[in-house]
Amino acid sequence: MTIDDARLIELPRFNDPRGNLSFVEQHNQVPFKFERVYWIYDVPGGENRSGHAYHTTEELIIAISGSLDVIVDDGTNKRTFTLNRSYYGLYIPKGLWRTLTNFSTNSLALEIASTPYNRADYVEDYGTYKRMKQHGEI
Repeated sequence: MTIDDARLIELPRFNDPRGNLSFVEQHNQVPFKFERVYWIYDVPGGENRSGHAYHTTEELIIAISGSLDVIVDDGTNKRTFTLNRSYYGLYIPKGLWRTLTNFSTNSLALEIASTPYNRADYVEDYGTYKRMKQHGEI
């Protein structure tokens, strides 16, 4: 996988003066069957989170409230995606390094994952990640 495989997905949006509504459905907006949903919140403004890759997990990240940047890295190239609209999600396939950064105060990031939580699926050391990419192990 390369950074070109990560992409923004526009989610359905129903605008209403009483408040807007967006949603996701697996195999429609979410291009995989999902097994886990989690959220990141109470991150102090400007802080970083994550800094890992997955062996098998695919993700869709949505900034439900506020904004954050996601730096996607394939071991050779990097690309920064700014998430600041709740009707866009960032699809990240397996095997790409991601860092969540530049959180706005009181932001809320929703993450939809293709696998249940499994600590063994994580690669958390960037040097190890780069070696695995060079050898085609991830």
